[in-house]
Amino acid sequence: MVGKTILFTSGKGGVGKTTCTANIAAALAAQDHTMNICMIDMDIGLRNLDIQFGLENRIVYNLVDVVEGTCKIKQALVRDKRLPNLCLLPSAQTRDKSAVNPEQMIELIDELRTQFDLILIDCPAGIEQGFHNSAAAADEAIIITLAEMSAVRDADRIIGILESYPRKINCWLVINRLNPGMVKTNDMMGVDDVIEILGIRLLGVVPEDKRIIIATNKGEPLSLNNENDWAGQAFRNIAKRLTGEELPLMDIFGENQNIFLKQLKKLKALIKFK
Repeated sequence: MVGKTILFTSGKGGVGKTTCTANIAAALAAQDHTMNICMIDMDIGLRNLDIQFGLENRIVYNLVDVVEGTCKIKQALVRDKRLPNLCLLPSAQTRDKSAVNPEQMIELIDELRTQFDLILIDCPAGIEQGFHNSAAAADEAIIITLAEMSAVRDADRIIGILESYPRKINCWLVINRLNPGMVKTNDMMGVDDVIEILGIRLLGVVPEDKRIIIATNKGEPLSLNNENDWAGQAFRNIAKRLTGEELPLMDIFGENQNIFLKQLKKLKALIKFK
């Protein structure tokens, strides 16, 4: 088994990158219990991925402890209480991003690849060392952005940096917290506008939903809630597309999303195990 590594990144902070990582990871683990998944929180000094799952009180060791040889990987991994096939490698709260370098991350992820089918990396904001540490061993990248110019500009910068890497990292797009009403009144960029600027393939659109805040505060990813909720269903659909299922974009606008459907025909499964 050789696990695939997917980087979740954005450039700009506050776009919901950690929320997307958590919800997509949970949806993937829930839809296939034979898939072993590891999440890595790379935001050293400001970890938050543990809160998404209510795991903050179960952390003993962290990523830096593993890199420095204080503990083994299995000692630092925290298994989710609902999904036994989903683990978290938490970040350190009392260190900074200089505590890890890209070479150490490549070595760490190479070891994780032998234990997990899929490794999801929650990248810190910005384009400094934390970003390069996170991207060092990535096979694919999911770019998270909001439909606003500052977030799209930063996402475009991130795409350019990833495309300059000597090895190819395919980039995919998730537009988060889209407000259909604001798009219709031209107070927010539309899906087609964002795609045209960034020039990468769309993986999904997550509509704005206040229940995400409630779920995060409870430490329960919204994607595990099978009720009729827009955002949770959007995350579940993204997880299904990642494994090769062809699904149209949810009709949150009440109209046909032709651009997305054209993109979908080009979409191939990012996660291939067989």
